[in-house]
Amino acid sequence: MIKSLYISSSSGCFELQNDLPFYNDTEYDIILNGETVKTGCRENVFSLFGLKPHTTYKIEISISDEAFQFKTLPESCCIDVKAFGAKGDGKTDDTVALRTAIACLPKQGRLYFPAGTYLSAPLFLKSHITLEFAEGATLLGSTDKAVYPVIPGTAADLDKACDIPFATFEGEERTMYQSLIHAEYAEDINLIGRGTIDGNAQNSTWWTDFRDDPIARPRLVFLNRCSDVTLHGLVIQNSPSWQLHPYFSEKVNFYDLSINAPKDSPNTDACDPEACSCVNIIGCRFSVGDDCIAIKSGKIDVGRKYKTPADRHTIRNCLMQFGHGAITLGSEMGGGVTNLTVNRCIFNSTDRGLRIKTRRGRGKDAVIDGVLFENIKMTDVLTPIVMNMWYNCCDPDRFTEYVWSRDKLPVDDRTPYLGKFTFRNMTCENCHVCACYCDGLPEMPIEEITVENISFTYSPDAKPGKPAMRNYAEEFLRGGMYFDNVKKLNIKDVTVTGADTDPLIAKNVGKINNRNLICTK
Repeated sequence: MIKSLYISSSSGCFELQNDLPFYNDTEYDIILNGETVKTGCRENVFSLFGLKPHTTYKIEISISDEAFQFKTLPESCCIDVKAFGAKGDGKTDDTVALRTAIACLPKQGRLYFPAGTYLSAPLFLKSHITLEFAEGATLLGSTDKAVYPVIPGTAADLDKACDIPFATFEGEERTMYQSLIHAEYAEDINLIGRGTIDGNAQNSTWWTDFRDDPIARPRLVFLNRCSDVTLHGLVIQNSPSWQLHPYFSEKVNFYDLSINAPKDSPNTDACDPEACSCVNIIGCRFSVGDDCIAIKSGKIDVGRKYKTPADRHTIRNCLMQFGHGAITLGSEMGGGVTNLTVNRCIFNSTDRGLRIKTRRGRGKDAVIDGVLFENIKMTDVLTPIVMNMWYNCCDPDRFTEYVWSRDKLPVDDRTPYLGKFTFRNMTCENCHVCACYCDGLPEMPIEEITVENISFTYSPDAKPGKPAMRNYAEEFLRGGMYFDNVKKLNIKDVTVTGADTDPLIAKNVGKINNRNLICTK
């Protein structure tokens, strides 16, 4: 009934084993060592904090007779940041105190932030440490752009005559401002607690004065070529741009986080793993101004240079609210995206559920394959499934004929590929624009799409819109399932209720296996 996701020296994250999206069907209480510590819980993922290091605990929940035993990890020490002079009053600049405390912290040490507001410039993390933010503790980013160091996209290795990568933005190795929480070439880092990391961009010029700056905006948390990093329990909010950005990293975990930004804030994606492997995003809540999760692997030059796909990502028991896409692949996916599993999630009021963004020019290494969505509930999502190989944003060639031409062009080193996609056990209520919109290239059709045990209904107040960002896109209103340039389409036990168009619109589809498509008004 209970599975352990993560155990640190002072916290634990746990998951109920069921097939329900995000919430359990009944409330439950949490009992720790015989004492009730939480009541009226509903979420499938829950956390405990304030535990003692190297200690055995027994956990139970009121709706099960099973007991689960776990042991917290040992640690070398736990140090209060105020021992190094941090004030936490929200007015004093605590940067020097925090940087000194991190630098001095021993291996396997924990740096503890008690309740308070710690105003700071960017911080560099090192390996083998834990930062714990207590409930009521906020790390608050400075609004002064001048205190954010500039980091080069690459720097020359004077011995080996090659470049060493350090910084990036939107799929390119590019000079950027240092992020508030920043780590490079590090391992075994833990950021935990019920506190908050706040980029404070709402009180700065990061969201208003960036288009002409040649230096890319910082993220809130940036991890370059790191491994074994976990963020657990925190509130992450108001980043200058993307909130969480692991880059060419592996074994990265995001557990029981709340990630927030205003709906109109620019490029404030919640979590954008780029060219990473083994990323777990479990039990998190999202409400941001752009994509909730955007899985990336660089633009064509980065894809060609490193040939590193985003691989083996798991997204489970998450709640996505608002945002352009609940889960987006691309558009910077020059290295490909493989082996993605999305399970037991709720998408509320996002523009799209799954959103694939690619186009000619992303390259032959831009392969997306092995994508599974199951046990998903969507409500008021404009278009639940969008697979768009004609994406027309972000690059200088976006409006060229090469991007928009519907002619069958030659397949070459610039041509991307979409492989096999499976969507099953989903309810999609109150759709507006389309049930799904899947548009491949004539020279490189989408390989195979399976939709199984899915129901689509439409909002009575639906408004027309364009399901995908592409040149010359047409509007839909309560559109059915639209497929163009697909090699193989499998439909089984799908219900479309209330579409204004034909429930199935299939153009240039090689083979259709249609078993029990039910259409009602």
